[in-house]
Amino acid sequence: MNLRVIREPSTAAATPGLLLIDGVFVCWTLEDVVREVKIPGETAIPAGRYDVRLSLSQRFQKVLPEVLAVPGFTGIRIHAGNTVKDTSGCVLVGRKRSEYGVLESKLALLEVLEQCRKAHTAGELMTITIENG
Repeated sequence: MNLRVIREPSTAAATPGLLLIDGVFVCWTLEDVVREVKIPGETAIPAGRYDVRLSLSQRFQKVLPEVLAVPGFTGIRIHAGNTVKDTSGCVLVGRKRSEYGVLESKLALLEVLEQCRKAHTAGELMTITIENG
């Protein structure tokens, strides 16, 4: 299964985008600003392709998709949240967009998790491709 984040250009505060799973639109995304030099907890992960696994998040105390082997980053997750204050370098998902972020985030995350669980149960490799717009 391939998750694909297509980013729009960053604003001064955040990077909006969209998430496709196996080529089908699933939801909107929100990340920190794309930067050349990393600022911990305030920088979007570098564009590229990464493996993904389902694992227990210590921060959220639930199983979430984890983006693996991101250079200079650890603990990168796809999770619920609404504004850039919720990102901490991770990818937020939402069913709707607003001027300040994403909305209906928990519903979007349920959809992403359902598809990831199906892929995991089927033994499929999960990857995420992050593209800058």
